[in-house]
Amino acid sequence: MPPFNVSRDHSGDAWFRLGKLDVTSTVLVVLIGAVGVVASAFAPVLYQVGRFVPAEVLQGQVWRAVTWPFVDGISLWSILTLVLLWYFGRDLENQVGRRPMMSLYVALWAILTVVAFVVGLAMGGGAMAGLRSIQFIVLLLWIAENPRRPFFFGIPAWIVGAVLVALQVLSYIAIRDLAGLASLVVTFFVAAVVARRFGLLSDLFWLPGRRGSAPRIRQGGGVRAPQAAAPRTPRAARAEQKAAARQASDHERMDALLEKISEQGIHSLTPAERKELEALRERRRKGR
Repeated sequence: MPPFNVSRDHSGDAWFRLGKLDVTSTVLVVLIGAVGVVASAFAPVLYQVGRFVPAEVLQGQVWRAVTWPFVDGISLWSILTLVLLWYFGRDLENQVGRRPMMSLYVALWAILTVVAFVVGLAMGGGAMAGLRSIQFIVLLLWIAENPRRPFFFGIPAWIVGAVLVALQVLSYIAIRDLAGLASLVVTFFVAAVVARRFGLLSDLFWLPGRRGSAPRIRQGGGVRAPQAAAPRTPRAARAEQKAAARQASDHERMDALLEKISEQGIHSLTPAERKELEALRERRRKGR
């Protein structure tokens, strides 16, 4: 039996190790999905009682809201879904870290569940099962992060992404599935906004979701009006200048590292560059 160890390499890449396997957020999701596919193959009833159906959830079968990503019929597509999620999800996780990636997976599950429930009750449909929808969004996020990376036959990733989205939209239009089309549009937009909050899609400046300073709340309720800034001392002014200079330098260095990833892939970074990128992202999140 392979040993089960908590990761102690301090790299932040894995939650724990199973033998020689580093179990990252993506690997954990894929492993649970694989177990669900195999279990559903041996016990098909698991698929029937575990898939998401809005009407059934409304009647009290609330567990379906949690179980649907991990029950799926075994097929070539279900296996391909797990492989693609492992490949592209792992690449994104190397960029943002295990905790933001796990938060992103949870957010995608929540977005898909809520949108399918609301649209399903309003317009019909909304049934879901398996990780295919989550994998598709992760793939599109990877493409948005690496639009010029060569894909199949050297085709740029952004062209592949555009074709995949167009085919998905056309398939909904062809069968007159307005509920599916509405779910697709809403899910894509909300997922992009959420992904931006976790450190992805930083080049899409038009997209909302950047972290800003929250308004201060008075104890008695209401928002405190902004106060006039106090006069700065020369020391404070010099400190602000240094902070601004370091922030500008951080942005330039991060742009250089992200450009290298975009052109050559995440694996082109040295261990030192990966640690540097993590530190830069952490400083940006904290607004330092």
